[in-house]
Order: sequence, then structure tokens, then C-alpha cells
Amino acid sequence: MRRTSHSILVSLLCVMALAGCRRDEIRTYAVNKEPASAAPPPAAAPSPGPAAAADAAMRNTAVDTATGPALAWTAPEGWQAGPERPMRKATLLVPGAEGAAGGELAVTAFPGDVGGNLANVNRWRQQLGLPPIGEAELGAALQHIDVGSLHVDVVELAGPGGASAQRVLGAIVPYAGATWFFKLTGPDALVARERERFLGFVRSIRPAS
Repeated sequence: MRRTSHSILVSLLCVMALAGCRRDEIRTYAVNKEPASAAPPPAAAPSPGPAAAADAAMRNTAVDTATGPALAWTAPEGWQAGPERPMRKATLLVPGAEGAAGGELAVTAFPGDVGGNLANVNRWRQQLGLPPIGEAELGAALQHIDVGSLHVDVVELAGPGGASAQRVLGAIVPYAGATWFFKLTGPDALVARERERFLGFVRSIRPAS
């Protein structure tokens, strides 16, 4: 009887040990990997505004320049030849006083009358931020100068802006089926100071030999 009880006790201990082993087993689980979240689409580039689009269109628009007989001139002392620029016949640089900003004279020529004096003057006025004028005001805005066989119209425009204002001195010269433009642009005080030298420059314009 004692041996039977001992056998039963041993059997119970074995069963309990096996049950404990099952509880301590390391169980592994297959976990479904979460799908990677899709990357957000790249932000669309902002569309250019009307001003930027107009600038791009102008840069990509071919403009015919005059290719016929040329004009020549004599630059005032101190004015320097500038780098070549697209659509320009020449560029002259006018140094400022004591390191101040200088001015620039652009020489261009295009076939025909390029819209006429009123359109050209208003184009320069717009560049300075000035309102357009009408045909009735054009005569007072132009100074006529005869230079040899050339008829020259000179215009002087001062823009708004106080100390930072810009000024333009321009000469419009019809010649051999084209129109030549001589436009000096720069700080108001500098261009006003160079007025007489600009007029002397204009009087030196002549047909190239």
C-alpha cells in the first residue's frame, strides 16, 4: 500500500513537471508586417506669376535688329566701352563720383520706326514708373536737334523715388530705314550731371564711313 501511494505521488509530480515545461516553452509568432506607408507625392512647383511669365516670353522672343548702314559717334572722355550685350550695337559705362553707382548708355537699332516716337517715349516712361503721355504732350517732351543730315529727337525723363530715383536721357535717330536709340540710364544726380556731355555725344553721331 505504501509502495502504491509512492507510485501515485511520483506520477503526479511528473505530470506537474510536464505541465510546467509546456508553460515555459518559447513560442514564436508570425506577425504580419505593416505595409509601408506610401510617400506623399512631391509638392507641385508653383506656377510662375504673370510678370515672370512675361519676362520669360520676352527672353524667348526673337527681336530683329537693324543690319543696314551703321552710325558712328565719339564717346566723351571718361566714358568707357562696356561688354557686348544681346541686341545692342554698343554699351558705354559712365562712372559715378567717388565710388557711387554709375550710369549706362545703351545703343540699339531696329528696323522701321518701332511704333513711333510716342510709343518709344512711353516705353521709357513705363520703365521709370511714370504714366504714359498723349500725342498732344509729345511735342513738349522732345527736343529736336539737327546733326548734319540726321534729325535727332532727345527726351529727358526723371523717375519717382527721391534719393533712389533714376533718370533717362534718350536720343531717337531715324537712319536708313531703321531707328537708332541712344539711352543713358542711371541715378538721377549722375544723369543730370552728364546732360551736357550726353548732348555733346549726340552731336557727334554721324554715318559710319
